[in-house]
Amino acid sequence: MLAHLLAVCALVQLDGGAEEEAIAGLLHDALEDEPEIATAEEIERRFGSRVRQIVQISSDTPEEYRGGRKAPWKERKAKYLEHVRHSSPDLLRVTVADKVDNVRALLADLTRLGDALWTRFNAPKPEQLWYYRGALDAYKSAGFKGPLLAELERLVIELERTAA
Repeated sequence: MLAHLLAVCALVQLDGGAEEEAIAGLLHDALEDEPEIATAEEIERRFGSRVRQIVQISSDTPEEYRGGRKAPWKERKAKYLEHVRHSSPDLLRVTVADKVDNVRALLADLTRLGDALWTRFNAPKPEQLWYYRGALDAYKSAGFKGPLLAELERLVIELERTAA
């Protein structure tokens, strides 16, 4: 959804992100959502290696993914979280911004729809909550710091409280 990509880009810029990070914010879902069109090689050719690195770190699909069936949701998310824990913090602003926007949307929908919200997803409420808490912890473990992470922490706590 275009609104999500623009929101992530805006969050990155408001957090002091560089132009390359803003571009990566616009492209952060490309490798998992449009792998037949946007490849890591094409992103690097057009926008440089730093943008490619940021987009790859922001993706929960393996580097060789080119479309088709994905691994099960929890397996993909667990691998993503483990990868993030060992990533350079200077490459994580976009994926943190992505989670901030996602949790904001979850909270808005939860207020509007109640528990019916959770039926939209490939994983039930407890696993969704596990994932966002795990993402927060992984970003901290990697050494990412700043206002964007503080906002994610506030939102995750609110999501856990509201969903309880």
